[in-house]
Amino acid sequence: MITQSNFSLSGADGKLIIGDITFDEKNPNTPIVLFVHGFKGFKDWGAHNLVARYFASNGYRYVKFNLSHSGVPVDAPTDVNDLEAFASNTVSKELFDINAVLDFIEKAYGKDTKVNLIGHSRGGGLSIIEAANDLRINKLVTWSAIAAFDSLWKKEQEAEWKKTGKIFVTNARTKEQMPLNVTLLEDLEENAATLNIIDAAKRINIPWLIIHGDDDVNVPFETAQTLAEANPGSRLVKIEGANHVYGATQPYTNETLPPLLFKVCEKVLIFLGEK
Repeated sequence: MITQSNFSLSGADGKLIIGDITFDEKNPNTPIVLFVHGFKGFKDWGAHNLVARYFASNGYRYVKFNLSHSGVPVDAPTDVNDLEAFASNTVSKELFDINAVLDFIEKAYGKDTKVNLIGHSRGGGLSIIEAANDLRINKLVTWSAIAAFDSLWKKEQEAEWKKTGKIFVTNARTKEQMPLNVTLLEDLEENAATLNIIDAAKRINIPWLIIHGDDDVNVPFETAQTLAEANPGSRLVKIEGANHVYGATQPYTNETLPPLLFKVCEKVLIFLGEK
């Protein structure tokens, strides 16, 4: 029987990380997949729970969580509503959170537990940096990953951002204007060397599967090619006709995975099963 258990941890700045673990009760000792969501995303967005059930049904313990400054409140976990937390997020805070979850996994399942890491979009960029620096990562999978954190805004916005201390990004679904404090930009500038995704990509020395749709208007397919060129040992898979989220939506009410996302999951399952 597939079941889901919840957990909570202290994340960056003491803010709460909420997460869940999906697994088959018949197979308690299964390898772990850890999923990292993207910018303006969260663990229950779209078809994420169906993805979790897919991997649990195929012999994995699937862990996903909300980054502490994702802007998703504990008491309203289906949208980005805590704009104060969202505005004060930084990449360094997100990496702190990922390490906190990895520490939780290590304590719960043992120091020898190897984690297969999946990151989507900005979460893909975070996962590349984590995999380059953390020996606990067994295999890396990136979906629609970015190759630079500053690709999420326009370069010409930065002067005004530094002047006013804030810029706004649009929530494509709700059309709400969502604030970003200048601390995000300052963090990237102060930690430019350690937060460089391409440099991290060059240092990945574990199996890495790069998946990207060729109809992605958010992060062009050429970005995946750039990542693959940075690491010749990686494997690039094009999903023809797929957008940034492989056909999922928020909310997603179907009981089965979107066909293109199902194809993605199949390819990941094969990759994870390879010796």
